[in-house]
Amino acid sequence: MTSTLRRAGGFAVVGTLALAAPSLGAAAFAPFAAVALLAAFVIDDGPLFELFARPGDREDGRLNGLAGFSLAATGLALLATVPRERMPLTVFVATVLILAYGNLGARLVDTRFDDEFLHSAGFVAAGILAGTVGQATVVSLTGDPMDLARFTFVAALGALVAALLRSALYERDDPVVMLTVGIALWGVDWLAGPITPTQTGVSLLLTVALGYAAYALGTASVAGMITGVLLLLVAVGFGGFGWALALASFFGIGALATKFRYDRKAERGVAEDNEGARGTGNVLGNSAVSLLAVVGFAAMETIGHQLGSDLFVLAFAGSVAAAMSDTLSSEIGGLFDNPRLITSLRRVPPGTDGAVTWQGELAGIVGAGLVAGIAYVSLPLPIPNSAAAVAILVGGVVGMTVDSLLGATVEGAGLGNQAVNFLMTLGGALGAVVAWIPL
Repeated sequence: MTSTLRRAGGFAVVGTLALAAPSLGAAAFAPFAAVALLAAFVIDDGPLFELFARPGDREDGRLNGLAGFSLAATGLALLATVPRERMPLTVFVATVLILAYGNLGARLVDTRFDDEFLHSAGFVAAGILAGTVGQATVVSLTGDPMDLARFTFVAALGALVAALLRSALYERDDPVVMLTVGIALWGVDWLAGPITPTQTGVSLLLTVALGYAAYALGTASVAGMITGVLLLLVAVGFGGFGWALALASFFGIGALATKFRYDRKAERGVAEDNEGARGTGNVLGNSAVSLLAVVGFAAMETIGHQLGSDLFVLAFAGSVAAAMSDTLSSEIGGLFDNPRLITSLRRVPPGTDGAVTWQGELAGIVGAGLVAGIAYVSLPLPIPNSAAAVAILVGGVVGMTVDSLLGATVEGAGLGNQAVNFLMTLGGALGAVVAWIPL
């Protein structure tokens, strides 16, 4: 057994202390506080030190990793027991166990395989199992109703958020990951409506299948795949399958468009980098507005504000339509000659920011129309549905045009591609809302 695997096992044992929270009540923080004090000031040698020590800990003669992990768990335990509006104990326990056992699962995979995708899959799978079992254990001790579908959904979201953060950070940053996941799951627990077993099961199967397909086909990096799967799961939990269908249509069709005649686009200098594999930044740049919109919709539904719900539905669909429209416009239009700069209509070389072709514009309109059609049949659009669908089409075209205008004027001069993508989808969201009002 490797030292990293033994260390992961030790951290999992410490994380298991969270299961004592229902019995300890307000003193739920005490076990982790005690471990933090021992790690920081007492244990500086011997078998325990060797078990938990990370490379940097040996240089400092202090178990900084264990101390940070335990202090983060202490903070979450206090949030779950002290404030008037407390973090649910289920969320506290799930968060600690997801990180502790997720890391153990990843290390177990590492003993057999040297593959980034399998490493992340091991983390997520172990995190989901531990988080679900932890929540079920808490409610069995407190006598609260058992809701395995919701527990699994919450654990899946937490494991994906943790895996995404850990792909971008270092192992020593686990305290930051734990606190972030805890706060995120607290919000999920408050905003997400009832979760059915079918909803949980089908959403997990679909997101895992689509995520693996994206990675296997090379249309997304591991981090990009995790981000896309996470966004789909959020869409299902906060909105429903219709929301995920709209988002998945963009991910799937956009990925295929990126790969379409990729070698030809590479020769022309208009192809996506990394063989078309989109990373976290690209996925979030195109989907952050839709994520905010579905969360906003859930919040409006929670407080019973119908107009707010309608506006967020339109904003969500408009942002997805803009992302689809812009992607198809760029990927299809880049294959044709004689592009013109949108601001002056003068001819420019292929790949010039802000350049458009009539073929690309037509492809973009078709893409926006496709999302509008999906929204018409699958989203709770405001009545009349047909007017809302037209507004979504308009929003998609507005977003595509915003992207071209920004590309021709400010992109590259202090404004990066991901920021442009965010503003493009924001333009699509606002365009759909504004177009709907007079309709």
